[in-house]
Amino acid sequence: MTVKATTPLFNITPQPAGVLFAGPTSFGQLLVLKILMRISVPICCDSFILVPWNADKVTLYTQNRIPFDRASCQVVNFVEETPFMKNTPLFDQHVKAGGKMVEFGGWCLPVHYGSLVDEHNAVRTSAGVFDVSHMTIVDFTGAQAKACLSQLLCNDVSTLTEPGAALYSCMLDNEGGIIDDLIVYFLAENSYRMVVNAATREKDLAWFDSQSESFDVQVTEQPQLAMIAVQGPDAMAIANTRLPSELAAQCQDLARFTAVWNDDWFVATTGYTGEDGYEIALPGEAAAELWDALLAAGVSPCGLGARDTLRLEAGMNLYGTDMTEADTPLTSGLGWTVAWQPDTRDFNGRAALQVQRKTGAAHKLVGYVLDGKGVLRSGQLLYQGDNEIGVITSGTFSPTLKKSIAFARVKAEFVTDCEVQIRKNRLPVRRVSRVFVRNGQPAFAVV
Repeated sequence: MTVKATTPLFNITPQPAGVLFAGPTSFGQLLVLKILMRISVPICCDSFILVPWNADKVTLYTQNRIPFDRASCQVVNFVEETPFMKNTPLFDQHVKAGGKMVEFGGWCLPVHYGSLVDEHNAVRTSAGVFDVSHMTIVDFTGAQAKACLSQLLCNDVSTLTEPGAALYSCMLDNEGGIIDDLIVYFLAENSYRMVVNAATREKDLAWFDSQSESFDVQVTEQPQLAMIAVQGPDAMAIANTRLPSELAAQCQDLARFTAVWNDDWFVATTGYTGEDGYEIALPGEAAAELWDALLAAGVSPCGLGARDTLRLEAGMNLYGTDMTEADTPLTSGLGWTVAWQPDTRDFNGRAALQVQRKTGAAHKLVGYVLDGKGVLRSGQLLYQGDNEIGVITSGTFSPTLKKSIAFARVKAEFVTDCEVQIRKNRLPVRRVSRVFVRNGQPAFAVV
């Protein structure tokens, strides 16, 4: 199928015939590409042809309906940064490795490089590497940095006393709703580093600005840094052979959830897969060299798809899917992140959470497995008899367990086995603990 146009559809500089664009050059093109990527339809204009990424099997036609000679076509892997979609410093590496590029949180990122399952299994059995440069890195410095973070976060930063120690926390509004989930690192007295989600960047920065006004603290984003996550049982050993020698020496025997740094390089034993590994922040101009070195050492490039299946197996929430500002830590399986002591610490949302803690949360986020055929997906409804009791927030087929797994937000009084509506059928699902896989092995328990 071909969509023809008698005049150019987009406001771009006309190109000679024989030039094939593989990416958008304006917001208008981005919107069209989102449609084309679903239906694999090229658009033909007077002097160029626009096709979706990786559309190698579609038939291309020139304006006069003569089949386009792809062999003589110059392929331009080109995506111009716009306010609507940005590139990481590793964009060229993704294209070179055959990554299928998609929009995610305003960024152009690979969803996979050919096989999501192969990438998932590489992380569970050896090592995989992810581009997470879209994440937002923010530093808090100043005499009242600790006091500011003590109010911002429901977990307690005062427990961080050793340089490099890390803490996972939610950041709440005054009603206890989750603005974002994040990791904060203690660098030194009056100095902290925070990593927050890409899709919440503008909201988070605005919240930091408003909440820090009454504190002696400087809040500084670090957009010049890229971030690479190398994960898996072999990840640290391989990465240590590719890091700068002084930094690699610092990483020896580094405990989980801690960090070390040298100049602008920052290495943390954190991740989003449930496996050992590093998250490495480094200058953007150095990212491609490290990425290429890891691939040359046998580490598999991995995309967003494998990152999602890995994090769900590991029992890790995804902001915007498993929790939003409409949810609290107590309704999102994250009650353990709320530090109630000392009771004098008046963090944002504390009063609302105390009421919910006393009366009991109306909903809970729990785990389910489907032992039979079918795939659990976000949005599917759960039932007990005629009662609709909840909805799946995240679901997928687990490559490790060879069965479907899910998180679901359900009414607190119905947190048991139930049925899921998949198309016209209702299938039984088992309530289990929310960590499905640990260290590559089944870890869930029936509850």
